[in-house]
Amino acid sequence: MKDYKELDLSAYQIRTDLALEAHQMAVEKKEKTEKKQVIHGVELTEEEMDGIRITKVHVQNEEGAREIGKLPGRYLTIEAQALRRKDTEFQNKVTTVLANQLHQFMEEIGIDVDAKCLIVGLGNWNVTPDALGPIVVENIMVTSHLFRLAPDDVQEGFRSVSAVSPGVLGITGIETSEIVQGIISQAKPDFIIAVDALASRSIERVNTTIQISDTGINPGSGVGNKRKAISKEELGVPVIAIGVPTVVDAVSIVSDSIDFVLGHLGKEMKDQREGTNARRSLAPGGMNFGFMKNERFNPEHIPDEEGRKMILGLVGGLDEVEKRQLIREVLQPLGHQLIVTPKEVDTFIEDMANILANGLNASLHSAIDMTNVSAYTH
Repeated sequence: MKDYKELDLSAYQIRTDLALEAHQMAVEKKEKTEKKQVIHGVELTEEEMDGIRITKVHVQNEEGAREIGKLPGRYLTIEAQALRRKDTEFQNKVTTVLANQLHQFMEEIGIDVDAKCLIVGLGNWNVTPDALGPIVVENIMVTSHLFRLAPDDVQEGFRSVSAVSPGVLGITGIETSEIVQGIISQAKPDFIIAVDALASRSIERVNTTIQISDTGINPGSGVGNKRKAISKEELGVPVIAIGVPTVVDAVSIVSDSIDFVLGHLGKEMKDQREGTNARRSLAPGGMNFGFMKNERFNPEHIPDEEGRKMILGLVGGLDEVEKRQLIREVLQPLGHQLIVTPKEVDTFIEDMANILANGLNASLHSAIDMTNVSAYTH
C-alpha cells in the first residue's frame, strides 16, 4: 500500500503579525471544533474610550502560545478607526493614549525610569509601506551623546536615548540583528525599542492599529521573509516591539471580501425575514474606514453552510482553509499573489510615524508631555 504524506496547509493560513487577530482566529477555531471560546493560557482584557479600543493579550505559558501561535509574553493593541480621517485633534488623543500605555507597559515589564534606551527603526526607507521605522527614528529625540559629552547640562526628566535605522538585508548585505548586536556591544543600552511595519489579516486594521509587545520581532515576517529575530533571547537585553500594520496580502483581501458579501447578504435576508429590511445598495456595511462610528463587520451575520451555498454555490460551502487554498491556487499561477497597501499610504505612514515618535518621546522622557511634545520633533 502506498504511503501518503499529510498535506502541509501552513501556506494557506491567515498571515498576521497581530496577537489580537491570532487570538480571534484561535477562538473561531475553538467554537467550530469544541463549541467553546476558552483559550487556556491566554488572558485577554479590553477597554474603549473616545473611539480608541485598547486590547491586552497576555500569553502566559507554552500552552497558550501553541493555541494562538504567538510567543509567551504581553501584547497591547491600540485600535482607532478614525485615524483615517486625518483629524489632528484625534491623532493627538491617540498619541496621549500611546504614551500613557507605553509608559505603563515599561513599568509592568520592569524597565527602570533611568534605563538607557536604543530605538531601532526597522524597514526599507526606499519602500513607502516599509519606511515606518526609519521615519520614526528621524523624529526621535536622541540624548545619549549629551549624557556622555555634557552630563551636567542635562536637565531632570530626560533619559539616555539613542536611535538607528540599520536598513534591511537587501540593502546592507548584513542581517539586521547582527548590526543591532554590534551596536549593543558598543552603546550598551539597558533595553531596545524596535519599530517596524506589520501585516494584518484585515484591511480595516491597516494604518489604524498599533501593537506593543515584549516578545521581540522577526524583520520581514509580515511578507513571508523571516529573518533572525531581534529579541531578548538573541540580544541579551529586553526588547519592546512596536508595529503598525501597513500591508495585507491579496488572499486575505479576497477571502475577507467573500465574508463581507456573505455577511451583508445574510443580514439583508435576516432583516427581510423579520420585516425590518429597508432596501439598501449591495455594499458591505463593515467597510467603514473610520467614518461610520460604532458599525463594524459582524461575522455572526454570515449565514450557515446551507445559506452560504445558496448564495455562492460550491464556494460558499468551503471552510476557511479550503477557501484560502482555492484563492491562492487561482492567484499564484497568474502572478497575482500580491502584498497590498492603500493608495494613501504616503500620508498614512507620515501620520503614524509622527504619532509613534511623539508617543515615544513623551513616554521615555518625563519632562516631555503633550503640551510641549511638538517642540522635540521635526
